[in-house]
Parts: sequence; C-alpha cells; structure tokens
Amino acid sequence: MQLGMIGLGRMGGNMASRIREAGHTIVGYDRAPDSGRDVESLEELVETLQAPRVIWVMLPAGIPTDSTITALSTLLSAGDLVIDGGNTKYSDDAPHEQELAAHGVHFMEAGVSGGVWGPKNGYALMVGGSTEDFDIALPFFNALKPEGDAGLVLAGPVGAGHFAKMVHNGIEYGMMQALGEGYATMTHSDLIDNPTEVIDSWTSGTVIKSWLLDLLALALKKDPNLASMPPVANESGEARWMVDAALDLGVPVPATAAALFARQTSRGGSDDALKVVSALRGQFGGHITEK
Repeated sequence: MQLGMIGLGRMGGNMASRIREAGHTIVGYDRAPDSGRDVESLEELVETLQAPRVIWVMLPAGIPTDSTITALSTLLSAGDLVIDGGNTKYSDDAPHEQELAAHGVHFMEAGVSGGVWGPKNGYALMVGGSTEDFDIALPFFNALKPEGDAGLVLAGPVGAGHFAKMVHNGIEYGMMQALGEGYATMTHSDLIDNPTEVIDSWTSGTVIKSWLLDLLALALKKDPNLASMPPVANESGEARWMVDAALDLGVPVPATAAALFARQTSRGGSDDALKVVSALRGQFGGHITEK
C-alpha cells in the first residue's frame, strides 16, 4: 500500500522506515530540506499519492498540526483519509474531524508510544475512529505495532485514541516518579551499599518489574549515580490534560497530580513559594533557614 507521511523527525522518520521495511510505499514530506523528504510541498505530496489517499500527520500538537490539517482539507479529495499520530489534545480531534468532513475527507487519530525503541520493538497504537477507516489503515498499523497480538487497539470513536494515550502518559509520569523516589531514598541511606545493584536486581522476579525499570537499570549502568543528568524534568502536557479531564469526570488522580507537580517543581517554579514558606516559619516560629 501507499502512505503519505508528513513529519519526518525523530518519530515520523523512524515510523516511515518501519513501514517501508514491511513492504509498503512511503511518500514523505517535511519542511526541512535535509529531512530525507521525497517531495517538497503538501501539494506535491497529494499529487504523488494515488486516490483514495491515506496520509499520516506526525507533527507537534497545536499550530503545526492544526495548520496542516486545514491545508489538507482543501487539497485532498472526498474519500481520502487523514491520520493524526502526534500528541494532539483529545479535545482538538473532533474539530479536526469536522473540518475535514466538510470536504468529504475521513479522519482518524492514533496515540503512539514507543519512542526511540520503536523502530526495533514496534510502536503501541491507541486508535480513535470508525471501524471502516480502521480497516483501511490496518496494514500500516500492523507494520508499526510490536509482534504478537497486543500493542494495537481501536479505543473508540475519534478522540478516544489520544485520550487513551493521555492516560497512558499520566500513568507513565506516576511510575517514573515512584522509581525516582525509591532510588533517591536508597542513595540517602547508609544501609544501601550500591543502589544501582539493587535496582538491577529488581528487574527479575519482582512485582515492580517493568520496561521503565529495565531502562532505569540500563541508565545507571551507563552513568553510575546519574552524574550527567540535570535534576530537571520538563512536562509535555499529557499529564496536565489528564488531571484536567479527571477533575471534570470526578475521578481522583493524586499520584498523577503529584508526579506532574514534581516535574514543575524541578524547573524552579517553586523557588519563590519556598522563600515565602521560610519567611513565614521565621515570622511565627522563629525558625532560621540557612543557605
């Protein structure tokens, strides 16, 4: 089959390669001339693909994705299919679907997980859209997913795929924070001689065994004590969206919220707040905080 891929960066480029390896034809477009693109414009991409076209958009959420879908709505023909595989907020999916539907163009969206390991291990795909469109795109999904029966799900209608990926990333935040707190507790204890060896021992036979734990053990072997790692972790938006959605749904998510705020704290946003706390402790209790 033939697929147009818009966005040939770290994720899109690797995904395009995996689909090619499965025997499909990829026509790739990216704004960057040195991206390895096959065509130099969206217009040329649409002209090159045979109708009915399937185009996968793999761009940053927000304006890059919004503007591309708007452009495609006027370039594509009725019966064509657009798949948004970026980290778009789930609430933006319905407007994208409506914009394309006004021109007879179909729309699906897919939450994609796998990162830099995806080309080798495959990508987990959480898809939102109709069963009919899912069946059309299934050869591409099968090319991307890991081997075996798991790793691909039609989560529901348009919006469900990105919603599922949002929840996935919120869980990821909590798991990563728990691993970090456990490691930090061991490093501050005089009883643990080698936290790296303890972490490595957990990767087999324990109830917390996971891919994230394996990756932590790998990172510690490459960089003992994580000396080269800055104590800063940015947040890309998904956990914030999950906390917002959970509040609207009346679902308590304290672990996800705590992990989100821990990342924000690491970026220095809490410095002024802690100054206020120290000042107040000094005012009412005479506590002196030394630098």
